[in-house]
Amino acid sequence: MATEIDVVLPCLDEAAALPGVLTALPPGYRAIVVDNGSRDGSPEVAVRYGARVVHEARRGYGAAVHAGLEAADAELVCVLDADGSFDPAELPALVAPVSAGTADLSVGRRRPVGAGVWPWHARAGTALVAALLRRRGVPLRDLSPIRVARRQALLDLGVTDRAFGYPLELLIRAAAAGWRIHERDVSYAPRAAGTRSKVSGSVRGTLRATRDFAGVLRTVDGSR
Repeated sequence: MATEIDVVLPCLDEAAALPGVLTALPPGYRAIVVDNGSRDGSPEVAVRYGARVVHEARRGYGAAVHAGLEAADAELVCVLDADGSFDPAELPALVAPVSAGTADLSVGRRRPVGAGVWPWHARAGTALVAALLRRRGVPLRDLSPIRVARRQALLDLGVTDRAFGYPLELLIRAAAAGWRIHERDVSYAPRAAGTRSKVSGSVRGTLRATRDFAGVLRTVDGSR
């Protein structure tokens, strides 16, 4: 495995979650917190816990992830939500197939650790989009925001979406490019207290994300 791995954490008002997430990163995993306009002191918390902070003025999940990829300099890059819902200790298992050369993209399939962790509206929306992806040859059951790939390969895909549609476009382009995609179950826990999901936290957020997904499905060519 590479000596050091960069972990891109898109961040919008996640000050309450960052201490737990950053202290749980395995040795050799370097945090790049991409602040997307937080008003709760997230950048200062990230610095205090040893993370490198990048500021991205353009709002949007995809904008934050792309800024983090551009700032990274490790060969392998992980993308992880900064809200505490994923356990950073599971990253090495996702990294392993990419590091070994048996996969080009490794993603997590969310397995809720308890009732109410994944609201019905968010789970239903994900299931629908994943089914549409499988019809296009992308062999996945989730659109999990925890994933691993080689930095330059990700940039070379040319993903253009800068909103919630970013991971969907990435998957479509990766499959079209013939990438070997590995999906592994990961634990999905409640967000840290004091934070709120921009997608699953409300029906409105889920609908906004679904709108972005639909736009990607209409416009991105997934032909091989």
